[in-house]
Amino acid sequence: MSEDFYTNLSHEERKIIVDKGTEAPFKGEYNEFFEAGLFICRACRSPLYESNTKFNAGCGWPSFDDEIEGAVVRKEDFSAGRIRTEICCSKCDGHLGHVFEGEQITEKNTRHCVNSLSIQFKSYKNLSKVYFGAGCFWSVEKLFKIQKGVYLSQVGYMGGDTDNPRYKDICTGDTNHVEVVEVYYDEKVISFTDLLNIFWENHNPTTPNQQGFDIGSQYRSVVFYTSENQKKIAEESILVQELNWKKTIVTEVIIAPIFYRAEEYHQNYLNKNNLGICGV
Repeated sequence: MSEDFYTNLSHEERKIIVDKGTEAPFKGEYNEFFEAGLFICRACRSPLYESNTKFNAGCGWPSFDDEIEGAVVRKEDFSAGRIRTEICCSKCDGHLGHVFEGEQITEKNTRHCVNSLSIQFKSYKNLSKVYFGAGCFWSVEKLFKIQKGVYLSQVGYMGGDTDNPRYKDICTGDTNHVEVVEVYYDEKVISFTDLLNIFWENHNPTTPNQQGFDIGSQYRSVVFYTSENQKKIAEESILVQELNWKKTIVTEVIIAPIFYRAEEYHQNYLNKNNLGICGV
């Protein structure tokens, strides 16, 4: 370890990074944090994890299923009376946490269990964000996740009347929330118009509160925009799309309210369970 990297750490940060401590579960600032960006080492500022590898393991600490190549070193740890694998920053050797395998939570079957005090988040400034509701969010997410230029996609609930809804609440139809996919994308690689074309081509925008056999307000067609330019393009796109349908398009274009991330088992659901796209 190089003390130069630890000079400016707080007492609490040194307890974790230098003394290999563990912060209290469910208390760290990044436990329930799912934005698009980069997680770096709090001591030496080296990149460690892309945010698109982060997931909610329910363990109380930030969890990642992959690291940036060469960023993390693994060591045997006998401190808890059993063999564990400690993970440290490869540049400064600061303690991050532990890594576990074989838990069947993600496709990569790996969980880096990391202390929030060991890392810092740096958001990506080149990405735009939008939300689409187009029926069952499992299929909608899979469609957007595979697109070149989409950095991060995750499913959740928006536009309703209750705070922190859960899936069982959504299924009652009483919350007025929509099943949506949040899409972070790079405009230099894939345009908002490109995303809209995928949206139009993969659901029926003329059926209120219904996609195929899925019926309910949670399945309504909606674009939740985050910029005035997105709003303008979406509204113009509807006028063009009207020519392709015999019925009136009922898609809503609304400024994005609070996004409530869905339970972890819904994230990347079709890929995790080796399932194809649900047909409309």
